[in-house]
Amino acid sequence: MTERVPVLQISDVLLVSIQVDLEDHTVLDLQDDLSKRIVDTGARGVVIDISALEIVDSFVGRMLATVAAMSRMLGAETVVVGMRPAVAITLVELGLTLGGVRTALNLEAGLAALRRAVHTEQPGRS
Repeated sequence: MTERVPVLQISDVLLVSIQVDLEDHTVLDLQDDLSKRIVDTGARGVVIDISALEIVDSFVGRMLATVAAMSRMLGAETVVVGMRPAVAITLVELGLTLGGVRTALNLEAGLAALRRAVHTEQPGRS
């Protein structure tokens, strides 16, 4: 049995907390689960918490960019939260800029960034 990354719903936001090492099959399951949940719930935002990750590689960096692009195509903005300084340094050293992926220091800041992004994208809202 493969371990799946849980996708929790908080209002119109889905929270993905990555607590396990990401292997190919885990990432594919996450992408499938998340895309289905976005469509089923009509979520407007996705927060990916990577605070438990101490080490990243180019695979994880590409996965974050892919998940953000996939979510955006389904109408949900993505914010990655909890990135450790060593993780940020590694991503830069690998040349991975995570284009199109918003980041925030913690969950609270990530939710605020999503609120701003969704508010900006919906004309006529005050």
